[in-house]
Amino acid sequence: MNRYSAGGNPAIHFWLCPGSPQPWYLMLPVPPQETPVTSDPPALRASAPPLRTDRVPLGILFMIGATVMFAVSSALAKWQVETYSIIEVLFFRAIGSLVICAALILPRTGLIVFRTRRLRHHAGRSATQATAQCCLVIAFSLMPLAGAIAINFSSPLFATLFAAIWLKEKVGLPRAAALVAGFVGVLLVAAPGADSFRIGALFALGNAVLFGSVTAAVRGMTITESADTLTMYQVSFLAIFFGAALPFFFLTPTAADAGILLGNGLINGLGQYWWTRSLSLAPPSAVGPFYYFMLVWSIALGFMFWGDLPTPALLAGSVIVVASGLFLLWHESSKKPLPVDSL
Repeated sequence: MNRYSAGGNPAIHFWLCPGSPQPWYLMLPVPPQETPVTSDPPALRASAPPLRTDRVPLGILFMIGATVMFAVSSALAKWQVETYSIIEVLFFRAIGSLVICAALILPRTGLIVFRTRRLRHHAGRSATQATAQCCLVIAFSLMPLAGAIAINFSSPLFATLFAAIWLKEKVGLPRAAALVAGFVGVLLVAAPGADSFRIGALFALGNAVLFGSVTAAVRGMTITESADTLTMYQVSFLAIFFGAALPFFFLTPTAADAGILLGNGLINGLGQYWWTRSLSLAPPSAVGPFYYFMLVWSIALGFMFWGDLPTPALLAGSVIVVASGLFLLWHESSKKPLPVDSL
C-alpha cells in the first residue's frame, strides 16, 4: 500500500489491536514528516489545521491501562466459563462492548455509520472473529491464562503470513526470520504439560490463526469503510451471533453474576477505548511495546487466582514470541512513517 495518494494527501492505513479478545479496527492518516513547501495563499495556509504534537508519556499510560483491562477481562472470562457456557460469557461481553462503542461513536456519527455496500463482508469478518473468540475462551478454560495470551501474541505473525499469501505483500528475509522465530516460540509455549494443556494450546493457536487471517483480509475493506463503520458492524454482529446461539446454552445467572458478566464487557470496551486513545496520542512505535505488559498481568493473575507458576518453556517461548513481534514493529517503523493523527 502506498504511503501517500496521488494527490499528495496522506494515505489511510490499517492498525489493529493484536492481542485483544475483541479488537477494534483503527484507520489513521499518516502525516508527512516534514512541513511541505506550498504556493497556497497565506490565508489558506493559516486556516489549515495545525500538526498535532505527540504526548508519548500519556499515550504509554493509556496503553498500560488498556493491557490491565484486557488481562482482567481475560481472567474474568476464564473464571466465568467454569460456571457458564462460552456462548453466554461472550454474549454478555459483546453486549457490554456494544454499549461502550455505541456511547463513543454514535453521538458523533449518528446512524449514518451503518451505511455500507459491503454488508456480506462485515458479516463474514465478524463470523470469523466470533469463532476466534470462542477458541480463545476455550483455551482459557484448558490452560494457564498466560500461556493462552502468549500464543495469542503470535497473531501478527500469522497476519504477515496471510498478507503475503492473499495480498501478495513482500515478506523479505527480516520478516521471514521473525516469522520462523515466532513460530518456534509458539511451539515452546504449547509443548509442555498434560493433554488438556496441549488441546488448549491448539485452540489458542486456532484463535491466533483466525485473528491473523481477519487482520489481513480486512485491509481491503478499509478502502471503502471507516474505522467507526468497521467497529460498529463488528460489535453489532458479534452480539447478534452470540445472541442467536444463546438460547441453546443459556443458564440463568444470579444477579451478582449477571452484573459481573456484563461488567466484563464494559471492562473490555474500556480497554479498547484506552488502547485507541494511546495510538491517538503517540506513534505505535512508542506505545506498541508496552502492549506486551498484558503478559505480565496475565502471569500475575494466573498465579493469584489459579496458582499457575510460569514454566521455563513458557517464559522462553513468550520472550521469543514477544521479541518477534517487537522486531516486526521496529522493522515496519524504520521503513515508513507511522500513524499519529488524533481521533
